[in-house]
Amino acid sequence: MVTQMKKVVTRFAPSPTGFLHIGGARTALFNWLFTRHHGGEFRIRVEDTDRKRSTEEAVDAIFDGLNWLGLEADNDVVFQYANRERHAYVANKLLADGKAYHCYCSKEELTQMRETAKTDGRPMGYDGRWRDRDPADAPTGVDPVVRFKAPRVGEIVIKDLVQGDVTVQNVELDDMILLRADGTPTYMLSVVVDDYDMGVTHIIRGDDHLTNAARQAQLINAIGWELPEYAHIPLIHGPDGAKLSKRHGALGVDAYRDMGYLPDALKNYLLRLGWGHGDDEVISEEQAIDWFDLNGVGKSPSRFDFTKLENLNGIYMRETASDQTLCDGCLPFLEQKLERSLTGAEKERLLSSLGALKNRAKNLINLADSALFLFARRPLDIIPKAMKALNDDAKIILQKIHGDLDNISDWNVENTQSAIENFVEREDVGFGKVAQPLRAALTGSNQSPGISEVLAWLGKDESLSRIKDQF
Repeated sequence: MVTQMKKVVTRFAPSPTGFLHIGGARTALFNWLFTRHHGGEFRIRVEDTDRKRSTEEAVDAIFDGLNWLGLEADNDVVFQYANRERHAYVANKLLADGKAYHCYCSKEELTQMRETAKTDGRPMGYDGRWRDRDPADAPTGVDPVVRFKAPRVGEIVIKDLVQGDVTVQNVELDDMILLRADGTPTYMLSVVVDDYDMGVTHIIRGDDHLTNAARQAQLINAIGWELPEYAHIPLIHGPDGAKLSKRHGALGVDAYRDMGYLPDALKNYLLRLGWGHGDDEVISEEQAIDWFDLNGVGKSPSRFDFTKLENLNGIYMRETASDQTLCDGCLPFLEQKLERSLTGAEKERLLSSLGALKNRAKNLINLADSALFLFARRPLDIIPKAMKALNDDAKIILQKIHGDLDNISDWNVENTQSAIENFVEREDVGFGKVAQPLRAALTGSNQSPGISEVLAWLGKDESLSRIKDQF
């Protein structure tokens, strides 16, 4: 439940170590929709505290993916590393208040600690040996870390808006590090401070962060801040039920863009992975904003089904996307295949053809493939199946109908269709005996939209030249 007295603020907080993962895209979408539904604010924070793994290329890739999906922030983007002094200030305040302490354990001690715990069958956490130790015992020449003095008794309850109440015994959580030996803040501290400073009211993220929530709640309580609302959504699994990984196929949003999927179709599919609204499958952005809330999110992982995504994308191409959107989308794929840029006239030809070509396409690459014949250089390469339609009898038919078509003064779908029908009637031949040779001559294939449409798209001169090439 959301209290409307306070503005809803959510955040998407990716780590810039690679592409925008498809699971991360769904998390961003759920955050974005939740704030839109409640009239709130969607923010983005780049969690770049791991300086060795964070890259500018990854930052660019993440924002390219978010922008392609239309998931833009409502406020300035926050870069976590830039706030490190603020994070350290909070840690030192906890230290001064006796809620944190210096730990001088060496790497060797920590390794031995873990091995002993493993042998004893205990959780492999820090044993707190410097928690109440006299600082005078500190060894010389050792830079300490700062650890949080976590509560040892009682329990922490996360009232999760998806998972329900999740209870963790405090004794199960060790004293986590807040500041490293070099003084830099850790991820767990930085997240808590940034969420507070950004005014985040609802943290919507993957359920792999559920244990983090308990640790972060401990820290928030110690500082004296108000806990945000938590909603931990289940992860996306592959078709086999295992966690989605490279072996299942594409993981990055950029890969789906490069495979010719439409952003609105991908968003629609991701929305239905873990959230439902009755039997509705095709959901517009306006409907999604109106309908989305966390009570529709399930607890169980959803399985990514590539066939369903492809079918949904086909529906969007046929029924939702404008022809201009499809033209703009398939143009890069088409020009890459042609190894040249289209002229203005050719782009108009492409646009005029999409009303028919899109009916068989499931993605923009399919669409580009189906449009290649419109821009092929003469003489066309004829595929073997189509070549069978160009026998000697067919070439005689092509020669005759070439003259009929040449007599058309106003070249359009209706007039070319009439000319073909009149020819069929006059020559007393089956329509297929005329259509198949024409299709092969005009497209180089045995499959295409209607012949009269193809003739109209190609124009009179190009159509007649392609027909003449075959007799």
